[in-house]
Amino acid sequence: MVTTVVTTDDRASSPKLLIAASGTGGHLFPALATAEQLPDYRIEWLGVPDRLETQLVPDRYPLHTISVEGFQQRFGLGSLKIFGRLTGSIWQVRQLLQQGRFQAVLTTGGYIAAPAIVAARSLGLPVVLHESNALPGKVTRWLSPLCSAVAIGFETSAQYLPLAKTVHVGTPVRSQFRSALEASQPLELPIPADVPLIVVVGGSQGAVAMNQLVRQCAPVWLEAGAWMVHLTGNNDPDAASLNHPQYISLPFYGEMASILQRADLVISRAGAGTLTELAVTQTPAILIPYPYAAEDHQTYNANVFAQVGAALLFQQAELTVDLLQSKVLYLLQSPDIRQQMAEAMGKLAIADSAEQLADLMRSLT
Repeated sequence: MVTTVVTTDDRASSPKLLIAASGTGGHLFPALATAEQLPDYRIEWLGVPDRLETQLVPDRYPLHTISVEGFQQRFGLGSLKIFGRLTGSIWQVRQLLQQGRFQAVLTTGGYIAAPAIVAARSLGLPVVLHESNALPGKVTRWLSPLCSAVAIGFETSAQYLPLAKTVHVGTPVRSQFRSALEASQPLELPIPADVPLIVVVGGSQGAVAMNQLVRQCAPVWLEAGAWMVHLTGNNDPDAASLNHPQYISLPFYGEMASILQRADLVISRAGAGTLTELAVTQTPAILIPYPYAAEDHQTYNANVFAQVGAALLFQQAELTVDLLQSKVLYLLQSPDIRQQMAEAMGKLAIADSAEQLADLMRSLT
């Protein structure tokens, strides 16, 4: 059964679009940024109960939710149950599209994309799928031939989608991020203007091991005069274990545009959303891909940046305290190299990604 949060919209003559995006900011923020570039569309949303979209979407767009989940790695009884639920969810979405008289579907991948794509194409509706990762996810690889177009965040993604019509548009960043950049908002943290700043972006998933390594390295960097802002995520039990006047530990920081612009160097995982923001702010980085990401897709993302000299890439398993300490000190003492990295970052940025994706959607409806 489809559950709907109802809002009022009287633009009856506008094209009607269903956006299927669920789960994490990596799926939701590019979709929301694109939706904001389609003010002439009547937009409704397809999500899953108890995920991030239930917090972010209802104040902006009518939200429909269905129960659907991803496939397991190995085929078995659990997979048969999931397949049965997928079949049911396709039927639910098909009914929603018919009854709501939608004219197109936009999805940003993940498991919710499967019922949205299949249902839409069974009705002859155009579908645009956005894939932010360098290695497209399984749903994208399997179902991209059904889509009217696949918008890709990395040019290299096209090689994994030989049967799809791909268009390189980059990955849209959050509108709040873009607004902060345009306004050149100052960093609201007590950090002197003339000191080198290292920003560590741990994130909420897989951050603990990287956080521990960084804290072991930190005394050497702080002794060298650097300041640090360490975004640890919420799941680090040792987040408060290091105390130093030049070290600021926070679970998250809301003004990422200002802190990335101020940073001399970022140490980060390699999620597509974070990499997009690093490219837009032209911030040099050391990338440590999350080793348990699906199909190691973060390494594929990081490789794109490392190959053009925008970042240094290290696998977590090979990275020692001595190695990370020395690489960071070397970069802090090498402004010319950081400038070259920043310029390479800028060449990977597509500032109008949301507009390009919105224009692609318009071209098909």
